[in-house]
Amino acid sequence: MPNLNIVLVEPQIPQNTGNISRTCAVTGVKLHLVRPFGFEITDKHLKRAGLDYWDKLDITYYDSLEDFFEKNLDGNFFYFTTKGKNVHSDSDYPDNSYLVFGREDKGLPESLLYANPDTCMRIPMRNELRSLNLSNSVAIAVYEVLRQWDYPDLSEEGKLTQYTW
Repeated sequence: MPNLNIVLVEPQIPQNTGNISRTCAVTGVKLHLVRPFGFEITDKHLKRAGLDYWDKLDITYYDSLEDFFEKNLDGNFFYFTTKGKNVHSDSDYPDNSYLVFGREDKGLPESLLYANPDTCMRIPMRNELRSLNLSNSVAIAVYEVLRQWDYPDLSEEGKLTQYTW
């Protein structure tokens, strides 16, 4: 399976991180969390949102954004932001892609966005509204990449529990 990574830079809301962890667990996507966090990893809201999938995660923690980049030199980085000029579904995502998301209240540092204009992705939305919820944005991005990759190693067919087709 190709390597897909979600990076949360300084997440502030435990329920969002819990929901994102569940998305990563069910899709086999690696999760990278960059400190500082607005909560403790033991926070009950975080665990409740992730339910029983927390132990199914491939998760790595970093002390800072600089620490993250130093340890992931070979990645293909895509920065998801309301300030992006590129529509997320218009890009092709190669193996070893890192989809990077910022804080719920501030987003990613503008200096990082300014230095990487070609890989700043925007999920289309109405201009007069601030943004989508972080966990929804991550789910949209993950499933767009997996769609492009033809959903590797994911089951595409469900089964009824009381009936057969």
